[in-house]
Amino acid sequence: MSANPEDAALRENKEEELIEKLEVVTVPSPSLKGLPVKQYAVESQLQVHEWPHVGSGDFDVGVVASFGRLLSETLILKFPYGVLNVHPSCLPRWRGPAPIIHTVLHGDTVTGVTIMQIRPKRFDVGPILKQETVPMPPKITSKELEVLLSRLGASMLISVLKNLPESLSNGRPQPTEGVTYAPKISAATSCIKWEEQTSEQILRLYRAIGNITPLQTLWMKKTIKLLDLVEVNNSVLEDPKLTEHAVIPGSVVYHKRSQVLLVYCKDGWIGVRSVMLKKALTAADFHNGYLHQWYQKGSPAEARQCRFHTLRPPTEKQKKRTRCCATVH
Repeated sequence: MSANPEDAALRENKEEELIEKLEVVTVPSPSLKGLPVKQYAVESQLQVHEWPHVGSGDFDVGVVASFGRLLSETLILKFPYGVLNVHPSCLPRWRGPAPIIHTVLHGDTVTGVTIMQIRPKRFDVGPILKQETVPMPPKITSKELEVLLSRLGASMLISVLKNLPESLSNGRPQPTEGVTYAPKISAATSCIKWEEQTSEQILRLYRAIGNITPLQTLWMKKTIKLLDLVEVNNSVLEDPKLTEHAVIPGSVVYHKRSQVLLVYCKDGWIGVRSVMLKKALTAADFHNGYLHQWYQKGSPAEARQCRFHTLRPPTEKQKKRTRCCATVH
């Protein structure tokens, strides 16, 4: 497991004699402390194993949450009741390693948690033992949604374990319709496409991945990270500055009253409160240090240069070609 609420719930239910023995397997982490689940397990004096080592003890059932490793049939068969997966989506929607991010990114209005049985060497395809849905709170971030679904998943897991034989016998196959996939987020995902993405899509992208990696764009051929994005209210949009010249996607205007950078995208404006160039800058800092000198020149042609451009990272094919050229030289 790799999420605290499930681990904590199992630990707490030892007092109800539901759990007699509990050990934890965690994947390696670059941090010395390890993943949060390892920290919790160590603090709670639970036996911890690091994958692929799983210990030699006999256990009735295995549980995984955000584990990200395929399990062999040999390992699954070690558990008389198999291995359960706590998956933060309503399977078969969003199979894969990043369901919460894709739920936010695609503007889903309903989400949930699925408790399912693991099948050997396949991700997220086993029978459903329990599934609950919840409405998506408006403007929720992936980090906030993770907390909400972790608590729901912990409660559902205990419910399944309390009636495990019955839960297993009532398991149902996943529907063949409505299957979608939630792949890992790449660096390219964080690059805003001003000409193609609407304000709503950009704000959803920020809520989905902003806590993991900042959104990126180009300013005068330099990469700039957008740290804090906000919606733009109607009173700001009435500013004549926004309509006195034809605007093109990526155009940047500083709105002094709200102290926000306004950036034009496919269908309207978004607000940016802070950015990162050489260091973190507020919108006012960026205006004073970078924007102001362009607007001082006064011409529409100069103003049009005050814009963000879409950052297009090299594709894998381009990276490979570069490596090959480097080898030849």
